[in-house]
Amino acid sequence: MSEDKKTLKIEGKEVEFTDEPNLLEVIRKAGMNVPTFCYRPDITQFGACRMCVVEVKYPNGRVMVNSSCTMPPEAGIDVSINSKRVRKIRKTVLELLLANHDRECTTCEKSGKCELQKYAEEYGVSTIKYPTLDKKEMLPVDCSSPSLVRDPNKCILCGACVRACQEYQGHAVLGFANRGSRTLVQPMCGKDLADVDCVYCGQCKAVCPTGAITVKNEVDKVWDEINNPEKKVVIQAAPSVRVALGEMFGLSAGENVIGKMYAAARRIGFDLIFDTNFGADLTIMEEATEFLGRLKEGKNLPLFTSCCPAWVRYLETQHPEMLAHLSTCRSPMSMLSPVLKKLLPQNFEGYTRENTVVVAIMPCTAKKAECKRPQFKGDDGIYDTDYVLTTEEFGQMIKSAGIDFKNIEAEECDSPYGQYTGAGTIFGASGGVAEAAARTAYYFVTGENIANNDILEFRGVDKHSRSKLIELDIKGTKVKIKVVSTLVEAEMAIQEIQDGRADYQLLEVMACPGGCVNGGGQPISCDDITIREQRADGLYKEDAKDLQFRRSHENPDIVKLYDEYLEKPNSHKSHELLHTTYDDKFKGSYKDVTK
Repeated sequence: MSEDKKTLKIEGKEVEFTDEPNLLEVIRKAGMNVPTFCYRPDITQFGACRMCVVEVKYPNGRVMVNSSCTMPPEAGIDVSINSKRVRKIRKTVLELLLANHDRECTTCEKSGKCELQKYAEEYGVSTIKYPTLDKKEMLPVDCSSPSLVRDPNKCILCGACVRACQEYQGHAVLGFANRGSRTLVQPMCGKDLADVDCVYCGQCKAVCPTGAITVKNEVDKVWDEINNPEKKVVIQAAPSVRVALGEMFGLSAGENVIGKMYAAARRIGFDLIFDTNFGADLTIMEEATEFLGRLKEGKNLPLFTSCCPAWVRYLETQHPEMLAHLSTCRSPMSMLSPVLKKLLPQNFEGYTRENTVVVAIMPCTAKKAECKRPQFKGDDGIYDTDYVLTTEEFGQMIKSAGIDFKNIEAEECDSPYGQYTGAGTIFGASGGVAEAAARTAYYFVTGENIANNDILEFRGVDKHSRSKLIELDIKGTKVKIKVVSTLVEAEMAIQEIQDGRADYQLLEVMACPGGCVNGGGQPISCDDITIREQRADGLYKEDAKDLQFRRSHENPDIVKLYDEYLEKPNSHKSHELLHTTYDDKFKGSYKDVTK
């Protein structure tokens, strides 16, 4: 070993290492891997599952078995990742986990994507020599949440969900209870998820290696609507779905499959196909106008973005005193849906508010809760958005419809609510909302377009860029914007504001690390942070290279909508259709505290 580099051996091969946090990352860097349930690269190492054990021979001849996720790399060691000893330990771990696990795999939502199922197959575990879980001892399944289902009988106590909730959201909704063989992961005091302050972000589901936490699946309900001849079923798809869905069909992360999505939706039987990016352009028109109005008045600043439903619920349940800062704009999904329910009957024969079903394809589990907010239901009792399906649920529909997604020819969506700009596309990445708003706010103030649409300071989705402060110069007017992802970072921003230390005028918050590209409803990417970066890059590529317009105020269909119906941004009609109010859920008073 030379003095200017550090090396160790893995299966006899010399491997150089630098600043890797643990031996597991060095093994992966070398193009090899060991199985793990509890390790996730951007949350704290826990060492709970013991699946990643390796045999380590030290220079002094001592041989030990260590968990590779908690062991720092050391120069001169010789690591065996597949010795007889470690394979026996892993197989024993699997047998013990399976003995205490509800193994109804064929009916499990996670079947085919379950890490426990995967490793049991890889290690040839076909029999269990330990006493197995008695069906009579099974705990009740918690289906109370509008977004998630929690099945404690499938939990392997890896603790990934507990750490994700605490470290991403600072919320500690889930925790360990009891001791020894009675240990459980559950919400506080054994309550249901609906009875605690869960924000429904789904990051617990994203890191869960088994079917212990899954999305509340509504695919069958949507199929029933499609097969009902009395209904007109229309669909809208969020920005970040297009750069993640392809992963379910063997395509690369970040590959834009929006044309294939449109085509697949038509094959499935949706009557009309629209794009939530149109709603994002609409959001920018409203939110940029609202922001400039507040900036002029110097009132309720900084303005908080309101596109993320987990963030909205966090404010309602934890900081209702800050709701006056929250933009009254609905999210893009919840802007486009009422436009469709209101205006489709004027543009398409046979459509009424009563027979139109709006299905939104979202990367986000919290959107399932958002669409059922009472504010998004008309006086007739009809919701603006009838169903939210996650990216994974839509992929399930495509597969069950027998569609060859990988080879299907791309198609266009329908008009007039399908055309969108690059500004709408980049909503899916952390910083994208603020960047899109900056492009249009600059135009509203100066009457000129910003010289460079690519405001790179807003961008970046890795674990080191969850908080950014950007200063813009709008022809002499200095505006500071803060961008954060995860509610841990959002809470720190709130404390800055309350302590009088915040010198920015706009705060963009996304609850999921990296933004919607890493939403709880996306195909799982928790073991590879680069996947969320590739997804974001896919959105920025569509913005820069694939679209005719890059600023929301240039969208011809948006301009037409204002000319023919909404009049102007923040008009009375716009407020009726596109804005909302919020609830003080901290005290349970459910009053409008924005006034």
